[in-house]
Amino acid sequence: MRNEKSLMRKTHFLGTKIRNLRKRNNLTMEDLSARCMRVDASNSPSVSYLSMIERGKRVPSADMLAVIAVVFQKEVEWFLDDVPEDHAITPEKGNKGGISGMPLEPSFLFSNDILQIAIPEMLSQTGTSGRQFAHLLIRAHQEHHQNHFPDLERAAEDVGLKRMPLMADDMMSIASRMGLVIKWVDRTPHEIRDESGASSRQLVTSFFEPPSTIYLNNSLKKRPHRLKYDLAVHIGHCVLHNKDGLKSVMTSGRLEDGEDNSIGQSNTLNAQDILHAWRDFESSFFAGALLCPKVPFRQLLDRHGYEINVHKQLQVSASVAMRRMTVVSPYPHWHFFDAYAPGKLKAVYRGNGIPLPWGNMRLVEDPCQHWAVFRMINEPSTGTSAQISILNVGNQPRIYCCESVKVEDSAGNPHVLCAGIDLNPAIDAQGKDSQSIANDLKQACVSGGGSIAIPKHIKQDLTSVAKILNINWIERGIKNDARLICSRGAVCPRQPSCYAAGKNLCEES
Repeated sequence: MRNEKSLMRKTHFLGTKIRNLRKRNNLTMEDLSARCMRVDASNSPSVSYLSMIERGKRVPSADMLAVIAVVFQKEVEWFLDDVPEDHAITPEKGNKGGISGMPLEPSFLFSNDILQIAIPEMLSQTGTSGRQFAHLLIRAHQEHHQNHFPDLERAAEDVGLKRMPLMADDMMSIASRMGLVIKWVDRTPHEIRDESGASSRQLVTSFFEPPSTIYLNNSLKKRPHRLKYDLAVHIGHCVLHNKDGLKSVMTSGRLEDGEDNSIGQSNTLNAQDILHAWRDFESSFFAGALLCPKVPFRQLLDRHGYEINVHKQLQVSASVAMRRMTVVSPYPHWHFFDAYAPGKLKAVYRGNGIPLPWGNMRLVEDPCQHWAVFRMINEPSTGTSAQISILNVGNQPRIYCCESVKVEDSAGNPHVLCAGIDLNPAIDAQGKDSQSIANDLKQACVSGGGSIAIPKHIKQDLTSVAKILNINWIERGIKNDARLICSRGAVCPRQPSCYAAGKNLCEES
C-alpha cells in the first residue's frame, strides 16, 4: 500500500485537480460522491469530506484516491504533483445551446418592422403554418437554454413535493386538491392522413373544459403511464396559467397535439398562436418535472446507468423518461427524436446541435438510412439498438452515441424514440483530442465501406468516457460497428456513395 506520508507530500494540487475534473464533467459533489459509492462504498468520500478535499483542507487516503481515480478513469499518479497536465484540467465554460446562429447583418434588414413583413411572406412561400413556426421558435428557445427552466421545475416540485414515483391515484388526488373535476368519456381512434398522404390513427386522450373539468378517455384506464401524463399536463395548465392557457385537445398519434390536417392550417402568424403554443410547452415540461422530479430522477438514472427501461419503475412512458434524461443529466450535450414512419419527426430536441435526420421535420428525397432512428423504423430490431455514429457537422466529424426504442402510442401507431449524446465534448474534457479521434474513426469507417468495428485504441478512449458519463448504452454501442451517417445524400461520406449515379443505395443496405 502507498505510504500515506509520501502521498501527502505529493498532493498540493490534488484538490484543484479533482474539482476541475468534476466541473469539466458537469458533476456536482453529490454526483461524484454517489459515483464513488458505486465503486467502493467503504472508501468513498461523503459530500462534506469531498468539499474539504477540493479546498485542500483534507487529503484522501490512498484507498479513497484510488476510488476517485476509477470514477474519472485516471491513474492514481495523475493526481500527484509531478503530473500537472494543466491543459487537461482547466474547466471549460462551453457554448450554451446546440444549433449555431447567424449574424444578423446588415442590421437594418433585420429590424422589427422588416421582419414583421418578411416572416409571414416566408411562411407563405414555404408552406409553413403559423403553428409550425411557433413550435420552431419554442424549440430554438429550448435548445438555446439546454432545457434549463428552473421556474417550471420549482412549480412542479411545489406540487409533487419531489415524490417519485407518483401513481395514478396520487395524480387524481393532486387534481382534486387543485379543484379539478374528472369526468370520463369514450373516444375511439380514427384514421387520418397527413400532408404526404400517410395514413395513421389518432386518438383524443383528454381535453379541458372551463372552468375546471378534465375529460379523460376511458381507454387511459388501461394505460396508466398516459393517464398520469395527461393529468400532469392539465395540472400544469392549472398551476401555471390559471386554467387559461391550454387550448389544444390532447391527442395521441403522428400529429402534434391540437394539429388537425382536416382543417387547412393558416400561414398567418399571430401573437395568440405563439402564446398558446408556449403555454402548451410549459404545461408539458411541467408534467415531466412532476412525474420525474429532477434530483430523485437523476439519482435513479445514475444508479441504473441511464438505462431507458427505468421508465417502467416509475410507470411513465419511455418518451417522458427520455425527454427528462436530456434535462436532468449533468452532461448537457443531448438530442432526442420522436419519429414516425415513413418520415415524420413529431418531437425534436437538439442541445448538441446535431442536424435533423431528414433535413427537416418531414421526409426528404435523399435521407440517410444509416441513422439509428431510421434503421429501427425500417427494420425489425433485435438486441441493443445502441449505435456509435460519425457525422460531419460544420465540415468536422463528430462522434455521437444513441439508444433507440420502438414503442406504440395510445392510438396503436408504432414509432421510434431516440436519445443520444455528442461524445466530442466528453472526449475533450478528458484532455484528449476529439477531432483527431473522430477523424481517425471516420477514415477507418470510410476504408471499411461505411461501417467498421471500432479500433482498439479508440475503443479504449470511448470506454473511459462511457464510464465517466456512467451511461451503459455507450459501452454497448462501442461493442457494435461504428457507422458513417450524413445529413443529406449530397454529402454522403461513404465510398462509393450511397447515392452514386443518382441511386439511393442506402435503401438496399
